[in-house]
Amino acid sequence: MAEYKYTPQDFKSDQEVRWCPGCGDHAILNAVQRALPEIADLTDTPHNLFTFISGIGCSSRFIYYMKTFGFHTIHGRANAVATGVKVANPKLAVWVTTGDGDSLAIGGNHFIHAIRRNVDLNVILFNNEIYGLTKGQYSPTSKLGKITKTSPYGTVEKPFNPGELVIGAKGTFFARTIDMEVQLSKECMVAAARHKGMAVIEALQNCVIFNNKTHADFAGDKLTRQRNTITLRHGQKMTFGEHNEKGLVFENMKLKVVTIGEEGYTLDDVLTHDAHTEDTTLHRMLAAMKYPEYPVAIGVIRSVEDDNVYDLAVERQVEEVKAQSNIHCVDDLLMSGSTWEVK
Repeated sequence: MAEYKYTPQDFKSDQEVRWCPGCGDHAILNAVQRALPEIADLTDTPHNLFTFISGIGCSSRFIYYMKTFGFHTIHGRANAVATGVKVANPKLAVWVTTGDGDSLAIGGNHFIHAIRRNVDLNVILFNNEIYGLTKGQYSPTSKLGKITKTSPYGTVEKPFNPGELVIGAKGTFFARTIDMEVQLSKECMVAAARHKGMAVIEALQNCVIFNNKTHADFAGDKLTRQRNTITLRHGQKMTFGEHNEKGLVFENMKLKVVTIGEEGYTLDDVLTHDAHTEDTTLHRMLAAMKYPEYPVAIGVIRSVEDDNVYDLAVERQVEEVKAQSNIHCVDDLLMSGSTWEVK
């Protein structure tokens, strides 16, 4: 445990927060600033080791509102730059703030390969299903048929599901939260920070200007969230509903929503969440659940430890090469091989 104790105020910069009033980004920022003091304590990380990297989009403003080191990079390259930062200095706690347009469109290649490599990054993927900063074009997560500035007759593309994408790219950690659920967001961030390897948190966020209420069917208010989302916690039963009267069971190779006490189903029949299982089958199904057939899964869906962490592997490799090398400084390099003296 750390000897120093931080407060959220220690992570707030003096910059005016310039997101639209009502934007979900405000709540996500609040959750991060609440989470970091706890993360610093649990992981024994001093303030000066936290670093935030952003790409392009409304989420990219995030670094200016954090009193930490930060780097505002270029469109789609936040994860690539963050990988370089982490490999150059593995001691840093590197966080990436990015959007569905930034990391799933132009940055898709960098995103999936950072996941595949299992770089020790904490990525907050803001998903408002629209391009906000560039004024309302459809994004890779926009719903099929969505009318936008660039799809005036409705999109004809099926959207990405970030959770399925992460797990399919060999992801070891995936969580999902809702912007208004500040405490849950904080829990996911703490869990991500404690995870060794790539951790992706999808934050379902509302853009009040260009895609207002895109998540309202299941995330609109507290009662709606109780009825239409399921908060997953490792080791706990997968129940949901206003009174936890509903649950998930596994039948005929698929998930099924049941009412506990009806049709012979009891609490014993309801699945218990295992976030740590290596098998991706159930994790994929949970990440893929869509309203109204299913509740939308939030919380930590997958958290699997894997010793093959990219930045640590690179660090070990460098040390092994250095230990076996006869070259330890620039003078050694200059004097190695064939040399001659010019008089």
